Amino acid sequence: MGEGMSSKGRTGLVGWLWRFGVLLALWLLGVAAWIIWVGDRDQAAPADAIIVLGAAAYDAKPSPVFEERIRHGLDLYRQGYAPKLIFTGGFGGSRARFSESQVARRYALKQKIPAEDILIETRSRTTRQNLVEARRVMAQNDMHRVIVVSDPLHMARALRLSHELGIDALASSTPSTRFRSFHTSWRFLAQEIYFFHRDLFVKGA
Repeated sequence: MGEGMSSKGRTGLVGWLWRFGVLLALWLLGVAAWIIWVGDRDQAAPADAIIVLGAAAYDAKPSPVFEERIRHGLDLYRQGYAPKLIFTGGFGGSRARFSESQVARRYALKQKIPAEDILIETRSRTTRQNLVEARRVMAQNDMHRVIVVSDPLHMARALRLSHELGIDALASSTPSTRFRSFHTSWRFLAQEIYFFHRDLFVKGA
């Protein structure tokens, strides 16, 4: 009798764990699909400025990822979506000569973008800080609506943080991305799934 009840208990536990695993897998797939869906949409429309989120820079040269973001921001500017560019990103280390935003500004100037149309901040180190500092620049220049530029898989988090910070933001992901291989794309997606869940419980991170 006791053995039968124990066997049923184990079977019930296994069944419960199996159902939980299936539900968890479906949830994670749903989050991944949402991240991909947001990144694939282009909401570009007339705005006051284009915010280009920072990424790594190598001395005075943007990393390939950052260069893609800068180039897309410049394309939107040239198409007349907004009259100003806001480049974000601070110094990558204590020995860095230029902040990420300064590197982006130099790049834009070389592409014949008027200096008066380029605004930067040099304090931020994270996506949230990028947007907090960009919001400060917006307030100083009486800007209300912006287009946020980043990589497709990064856009869901960037847009959610923008709305959380009270920024009227439209998303325009880079049409091309340096995260092309399965390995790099999967790692980036897994990272964004982690951040999605972290931000549900840890506000202000």
